Amino acid sequence: MPMENEKLLHIITNQTKEALVNLSIVTPDIFSSIFSKFATQENLEIADDMSRDILKQECSALIELQVTTSQNVNSLSQTATKALDAIKNKDEAQLSEAFNETQALRQEIEKLKKSVYRDELTQTYNRKWLNDTYLKNGTDTFTNAGTMGMIDLNYFKIINDTYGHIVGDKVLILIANTLKKSGYSVVRYGGDEFIVIFPKKIDQNRAIQILNDIRDDIVSKKLRADNTKFIASFSIGVCNYFEDDNLPQTIEKADKNMYEDKLNIKQKITGITV
Repeated sequence: MPMENEKLLHIITNQTKEALVNLSIVTPDIFSSIFSKFATQENLEIADDMSRDILKQECSALIELQVTTSQNVNSLSQTATKALDAIKNKDEAQLSEAFNETQALRQEIEKLKKSVYRDELTQTYNRKWLNDTYLKNGTDTFTNAGTMGMIDLNYFKIINDTYGHIVGDKVLILIANTLKKSGYSVVRYGGDEFIVIFPKKIDQNRAIQILNDIRDDIVSKKLRADNTKFIASFSIGVCNYFEDDNLPQTIEKADKNMYEDKLNIKQKITGITV
């Protein structure tokens, strides 16, 4: 399989994973259906045997994740029982052993959390992390107030069409890493969309200033591909949100605030050429 085609398959696979995070049950048919939808959007024709191989790999990964979680839960239960017995019998050696096992399990659980909550390509947070960290359990409403910044890359399709998806991936990684330097939480919300979550003390105007500074830094960089130089940029939409506000409505509000910024930035930056 050509490298470019293989890379595109991985991109579509990650999009499929993101679409599945909120489903309690995932069957091979469900995975295949969603995967095919993203493949069609990318105009990628996939042979049946290739599709089956990808499906097999991803289902195996999901099963492995479930097995690992189950093993950690069982180990934690056994360690807790051992600790209770050690306390009851005043056995310091057994208690020390249980403590060491608990520390090792904690490290394994932290690794597991990273794999569940991280976007594979950009190493930013993903939607599941956003939902589990900022929303009330089982709802679309925020637990606390804050400020949301929506980031949408400009001319990203042109970058992909001109230089290929591998270069496009590198641009996404560059944007993500630069956003992360701000010190605030960065979420990859979609293909070329990011969300930055600011605390309540950072108001809308300050958040816009921070993101504008990051954008200026990005635009100032001359990127290189195929012995040619190009630039990357993005549009910004920022809004405040409050406790019990709805996430989809907040995102819609940020998107609307982005509209004027996108018009302005595209008048100043009319493409990707230097």
